[in-house]
Amino acid sequence: MQKREFLRASAAMGALGALNLVAGCASSAARKAHVVVVGGGYGGATAAKYIRLFSDGQVQVTLVEPQAAFVSCPLSNLVIGGSKTLADLTTPYDSLQKKHGVTVLRAMVQSLDADKRTVKLDNGNELRYDKLILSPGIEMMWSQVEGLQQASADQRIVQAWKAGPETDVLRRQLESMRDGGVYAITIPEAPYRCPPGPYERASQVAHYMKQHKPRSKVVILDANQDVTSKGPLFKKFWADNYKGIIEYRAEHKVVGVDAKTLTARFEVHNDFKADVLNVLPPMRAGAIAVQSKLANANGRWCQVHYQSFESTAAQDVHVLGDAIQIAPGMPKSGHMANAHAKAAAAAIVSQLADRAIPAAPMLTNTCYSYVDDKRVIHVASVHQYDEKDKTFKTVPGSGGVSTEATELEGVYAWNWARNIWADSLL
Repeated sequence: MQKREFLRASAAMGALGALNLVAGCASSAARKAHVVVVGGGYGGATAAKYIRLFSDGQVQVTLVEPQAAFVSCPLSNLVIGGSKTLADLTTPYDSLQKKHGVTVLRAMVQSLDADKRTVKLDNGNELRYDKLILSPGIEMMWSQVEGLQQASADQRIVQAWKAGPETDVLRRQLESMRDGGVYAITIPEAPYRCPPGPYERASQVAHYMKQHKPRSKVVILDANQDVTSKGPLFKKFWADNYKGIIEYRAEHKVVGVDAKTLTARFEVHNDFKADVLNVLPPMRAGAIAVQSKLANANGRWCQVHYQSFESTAAQDVHVLGDAIQIAPGMPKSGHMANAHAKAAAAAIVSQLADRAIPAAPMLTNTCYSYVDDKRVIHVASVHQYDEKDKTFKTVPGSGGVSTEATELEGVYAWNWARNIWADSLL
């Protein structure tokens, strides 16, 4: 089997397994049910589609999403590096509506009432649900970095952590930077939403500098003790290809910024001034989850029953993706959100049909990182639900990691992206 075919098969494997478990489950109750999905990213869009598929189109699904189209966070660092555009990463929601019968509402959820099973939208409308799926992504914890919220609003110091206008802003800042200038990125303590990955971003900026501004530098100011993902591979590539361009500094926890001078302040270390400053504060579950008191893990993340992804704080509310308190070894990635969605969809359709939910869901994940415009490294893993401990555990010996960065993996990465976009949205 060719790698492209394998990727396509892998994207669908979990869904097909779940489909076999729930096929034919649609009951009269299920046919009358309404599932509201909040958030049209890798988690929400996938869940909306697969609930329709798993229920043979019997369950009504409404997707609430403020954006006109899906824009992928994975691969968005390539826009900053200059080899892709946002248009390359954009997929409309048309197929969810026309092909799969999902009602797509362009709106924001202002509040939810779990007792009444309703959500209120910013247009004044109210939706009643039988099951609610929240895939709200993350929000920045602005209060953790003094001065950052205003600096971000003024577009002096941006995050570009959700693919969209800020991605282009950061790209333009790099283009305007003098040759011999410094781009600095601060990285919060894990866990944080990835991708877009910070080490991939540093690599993309270094690639751009090497080509167009060779006297410039990239400084990584990491709150963690070391590179948190694919560390040896990143460091080897940096040493071999970006020597004198990338500088890595560990245990640099940012606590404040000066937008006027583009200076970052740290808990322990001296201040650092840059020409382009890209500050990433700590993150937590999206605002609606926090406001609704679903973020019951230290006020940051949402605890769920992993077998169904139902919230531990509210019945019939399921939370997916970056917003949840992750199981051991589970990344906050787009691929993982896609896997969450299929497992949750299978469980929800089964519950609506008064059937037992799939007993042992299995999730897969692959995270690709572009270290220049063509070469890529990856890490992959498989996660099996453990009934005894009520959590997902990494399957021993599963997955793997690249031996080195190659252009062939770059081909795989782009095909992975196209396949998972199709799996979620087409």
